Amino acid sequence: MRRLGTRTVLYQQQVASSLGLYNNDFISIDILHEKGPITAGELSKLTGLTTGSVTALIDRLEKSGYVRRENDPKDRRKVIIVPLYEDKEEVSETYLKLYVSMMDLASSYTEEELELITQFLGKASTVLEEQIQHLSSTARSKSSS
Repeated sequence: MRRLGTRTVLYQQQVASSLGLYNNDFISIDILHEKGPITAGELSKLTGLTTGSVTALIDRLEKSGYVRRENDPKDRRKVIIVPLYEDKEEVSETYLKLYVSMMDLASSYTEEELELITQFLGKASTVLEEQIQHLSSTARSKSSS
């Protein structure tokens, strides 16, 4: 798992670089893609970045066409960050070769094996999210003492 995680991070860094983005910016794009429209505060919590850093990040992403800001209809003081990830052809083109290779890999497994692999990866993602929260709260505790 650690090896896969490292390769995933390295791949993601290369994708970000090939798109002319900072890695934190690209991570944020992926988070927005996964979560959908969220507030800047929520993005700050999910990335661990300060609100000031997130504001600068959103400015960069908006300028390059990856997100847009919308007023929150429930609270006029808040702004919702809307991902425009799917509108970026260069992103889908960048991932196409990986997609094709992963589909080739998946075709070498039976439906039952793929179901088990999918189940494992889903549970592994949950474990990782729990560990991220644990490490984040531990870091906050240390910095406040």
